[in-house]
Amino acid sequence: MLNIASKLAYKLCIFGSGGVGKTTLIKRYVTKIFEEDIKMTIGADFSIRNVTVDGKPVTLRIWDFAGEERFRVLLPSFAKGADGGIFMFDITRYSTIKDIDDWLSIFEYFVSEKEMNIPIIMVGGKSDLEDKRSVQSEEAIELANKYKLSGYIECSSKTGENVEQIFETITKEMIEKPK
Repeated sequence: MLNIASKLAYKLCIFGSGGVGKTTLIKRYVTKIFEEDIKMTIGADFSIRNVTVDGKPVTLRIWDFAGEERFRVLLPSFAKGADGGIFMFDITRYSTIKDIDDWLSIFEYFVSEKEMNIPIIMVGGKSDLEDKRSVQSEEAIELANKYKLSGYIECSSKTGENVEQIFETITKEMIEKPK
């Protein structure tokens, strides 16, 4: 029988501009289904997935932050207690990466001397739309390094490319870097 006390549970926040694919990514990860027509998130949404990473049972409590400007005032309170984060942008819309400063400031209470105290990875969504790319991978990698993020991964919720890898990577980072 599994000892409940040995199970790890983490609060993971996914944030970024509206329409970049945050909700679609979470739905693909949790249900394995790609949904094309997803309604805009109001405030924040919440999902759970139980996984095993490196032989350890883990519960991911995934918080999906609305990307619309009018909801941003709520985000610092929703982010309290986060163990990790995913900053997501759309590789086909340059405007979704240029305000990374604003998005990372939601987690400013986790920052000491310009370094994040929780692991955050950068994710470039919609990699299946390569022909419409406006953000080059090299530029995203430079930004991830500049902000000392825990890496950069491109994904497609439509094809499923790298979806599992994103969550496995951030979960390993949360296990290795406790608050």
